[in-house]
Amino acid sequence: MSHRDLESTPLTDLRFRAASRLAGVDGAQGGAAWATDALAVLHALASSPDTAADALALLHELQVHQVEVDLQAEELRASRGELEAALRRQIELYDFQPVGCFSLDDHLMIREANLMGARMLGVERDEACGLAIDTFFTASSLRALRDLIAGARERGHASGTLKWRHASGLEQAVRMEAALAPSGGACLVALMRIEGA
Repeated sequence: MSHRDLESTPLTDLRFRAASRLAGVDGAQGGAAWATDALAVLHALASSPDTAADALALLHELQVHQVEVDLQAEELRASRGELEAALRRQIELYDFQPVGCFSLDDHLMIREANLMGARMLGVERDEACGLAIDTFFTASSLRALRDLIAGARERGHASGTLKWRHASGLEQAVRMEAALAPSGGACLVALMRIEGA
C-alpha cells in the first residue's frame, strides 16, 4: 500500500475526522454526540471486510487509551486525596497554634489571622481582616512595632517585646516574632503572651 493509498483509507479519514471533531467539540455538548458518531464510524469500518482489520486496530487503540485515561484518573484522585490531607494538616497547624499568627500588608493592615490571633484581638476571625494591627498596641510600643516590622522587611526576621492592648482595655506584654513572607510583600507576625508581665 503506497503512502497515497494510506492517506485515503477510511482509518486515516476517521483519524482526520476525529481530530477535526475534537478540535471543534465544546465541553457542554460534545461528549455523548462525539461518542455516538465514533461508534457509528467504527461499526461502518468493521462491517466491511476491506476495513475490518483497521476497525480492530482502532478499537484496540481506543481501549488502550481508555485504560490510560482510567489510570490517570486514579492517580489524580489519589493525588487529590493526598493534597487535601496535607491541606487539612496545614490548616490545623496554622489555625490551632497557641500563639496569634497574622499576615500584614505594607500598611500594617491584617490580611489573615489564625483563631488565636482573632481571640487576642477580641473579634471573630472574619472581622480581623482589614483591621490595623498597630491600633492594638499601646502608644509606648508603636515605634518599637514599626521598627520590628521594618527590621523584618530589611533582614528577613526581627523580634522583640511589646505592650499589647486587648479590645477590653487590658494591657499585656507580648513577644513578637516578625518575618518577611517567602513570597514577599506580606509580613508574617506571631504574638505570644508573656504570662506575669
